[in-house]
Amino acid sequence: MTSSIQTDVAVIGAGTAGLTAFSELRRQGLRAVLIDHGPLGTTCARLGCMPSKAVLHAGQQWHTWRAIAGDDTKQQPSLTPIDLWRQARATRDLLADNTAKRTRSFAGEQLIMGRARFTGPNTLDVDGRTVEAGAFIVATGSQSIVPEFLRPLSQRLLTTDTLFELDELPTSIGILGLGAVGLEMGLALSRLGVRVIAGDLQPVPANIADPEIGARAIERFSTEMTMWLGQPMEVLPKQTGLELRSGSASANVELLLAALGRRPNTDSLGLKLAGVAHNTKDQPIIDPQTLRGGSSTVFFAGDVNQLRPLMHEAVDEGVIAARAAAQLLDDRTRSLPLRRTPLAIIFSDPDIASIGQSYDSLDLERTIISTAQGDSNGRSRVMGAEDNLLRLYVDQQDGQLLGASLIATRGEHLAHLLAWAIQRGETVDELLQLPYYHPSIEELLQNALKDASQQLRVRQSTPQRA
Repeated sequence: MTSSIQTDVAVIGAGTAGLTAFSELRRQGLRAVLIDHGPLGTTCARLGCMPSKAVLHAGQQWHTWRAIAGDDTKQQPSLTPIDLWRQARATRDLLADNTAKRTRSFAGEQLIMGRARFTGPNTLDVDGRTVEAGAFIVATGSQSIVPEFLRPLSQRLLTTDTLFELDELPTSIGILGLGAVGLEMGLALSRLGVRVIAGDLQPVPANIADPEIGARAIERFSTEMTMWLGQPMEVLPKQTGLELRSGSASANVELLLAALGRRPNTDSLGLKLAGVAHNTKDQPIIDPQTLRGGSSTVFFAGDVNQLRPLMHEAVDEGVIAARAAAQLLDDRTRSLPLRRTPLAIIFSDPDIASIGQSYDSLDLERTIISTAQGDSNGRSRVMGAEDNLLRLYVDQQDGQLLGASLIATRGEHLAHLLAWAIQRGETVDELLQLPYYHPSIEELLQNALKDASQQLRVRQSTPQRA
């Protein structure tokens, strides 16, 4: 009979959040084990942000070559779309393998390969082995949502978990769901020469909150792929493919990509046996500050808690969960890291980003919204990016930058600058004192700040009604 494994904290899941939590627990001087059923390699490296960026890069390469070659059929590309696709997959495999090797080396003998489930408030069963711990960190990630009505289409159905396993590219594909992932993959495949039909119940892609940014995104990306927005999309099996219908529109495609979001990997964990309270929707009740599941000994970090499903947030949550678990065990005060300024980027080229407070959370009576357009920015004109658009949200009382939204070529860099400025509490006047090189995309920010400054002066000089 195998003896039980005893430890201070058991971390379930060796993804980004789990690895960070495991590292932090060691730093806090606690014993920890890391449990994963495999395959090793984080969601980001295997099927998330890294393979998607590799495919986006492949799509941009082919799109650029086609733009240069034009109608000249005598020019032969050195790489075809399928070559570029396979290169992207090879990059994914390399990154995932390297991550798996680092995990094994880092965790050493404390890595337990197997499937974990709770058998009580302080015990786990891992494929027949018992693990006893004072606290647990669940970092099991998430999986693609596949509604029941799509399951009969399994032979022609892809998810973001299986998309990168394709050996060949289809000539056409439907995408159900135009969130961030659906938009990125739709554009990447379109730029690789695949005909893309994408639909979403929302009236704008990627859940864009700012109406001006949403309208610009539709205008920009509808030239690259068909987008059916604001109404249901019906999927019907045909002998040689699938028929898509939305309103009066219809189209035939080879495959369907379901990009309808992700759900937590918690079904087989037996969380109720661990004493984790659930809400009326049978979801764990999680404290957003400590990430603790009710009054249990279980903490949730990363995508599994659905709070901020982004890699850099998973890193922060790994630290939060580890320190909160350590507090529970020895009652010593340990500071929990403060949440950083929200930052979300879609690498759609032009990039879409939301930074700080989102448009739908603003008090518009107390907020100035300033704008800068690409057609008034020299660098944007040079790059043919006149449709760049930046919107700043500024507190009209003190001029502090609250948030921003943008759609812009190389917008990922502007987004980082804005996130840093918001987290530091910078004001419009303070930001205008900083250097801006000419000609640069960053001058978009300078123009938007000048617009905000002018609006602030007008507001401050206008008598306020009692």
